Amino acid sequence: MRTLEYAALTHAGRIRTNNEDSFCVRAQDGLFLVADGMGGHENGEWASAAITDALRDVVLPAGFEEASHAVAGALHRANAVIFAEAEARGLQMGSTAVALLIRDGRFAVLWVGDSRAYLWRGGELVRISHDHTQVQEMIDRGLLQPEDAEGHPMGHILARAMGVRDVVEVDVITDEIESGDVFLLCSDGLMARVEDAEIAGVLSQPGAEARVAKLVALTLERGAPDNVTVVTVGIPQTTTLRLNQPTHLVTP
Repeated sequence: MRTLEYAALTHAGRIRTNNEDSFCVRAQDGLFLVADGMGGHENGEWASAAITDALRDVVLPAGFEEASHAVAGALHRANAVIFAEAEARGLQMGSTAVALLIRDGRFAVLWVGDSRAYLWRGGELVRISHDHTQVQEMIDRGLLQPEDAEGHPMGHILARAMGVRDVVEVDVITDEIESGDVFLLCSDGLMARVEDAEIAGVLSQPGAEARVAKLVALTLERGAPDNVTVVTVGIPQTTTLRLNQPTHLVTP
């Protein structure tokens, strides 16, 4: 595997006293994750940590396809664990999840919810993931214009999340990596305060640690009412990006 330039940073934000976000970095295996828990305080923290633990412990086969399915399987198992715990506690808890696997000159992004994956390539920022929210579903169905989505009262209502149901659909997109690519995984605490154009500007700068520090600093400067977590992964050095259509990995 080629050398990856990576960094991760999380912050509780300016308002909340606890951090329900978590992340996993297994750089030697090319695996990265951001999870954003929900359910309040320790419940959300527990849910996101369950996903982080599942990704930290999963055994990854050597091949790209096999490793991608192993990551999906770990996400499905984490979903089952969170759902069972929520049932046992008699409350609703869950989490988003967005994972990145880089191996054999290819990448896979797997996600549930509205934590996002971006790719900066050749001066262009491309959002890889597609939000699983009520508002995004309304946009997709033509019931809401994208320009009307900002500030919508249903903006934070998830249409899909980990641990809410006993079975979850995990979306995945795979494609080839290129030298100079920079990937970003983030919780919605970043997108709520930092515009895509600003994200692109930061990702275009050198230094993984400097990138994550700048993105979190921008969020904090603007109030940061939510937790914020960012992970950047660079491929050390451009072409038009063509993403495959997402598929659904429904079964473990």
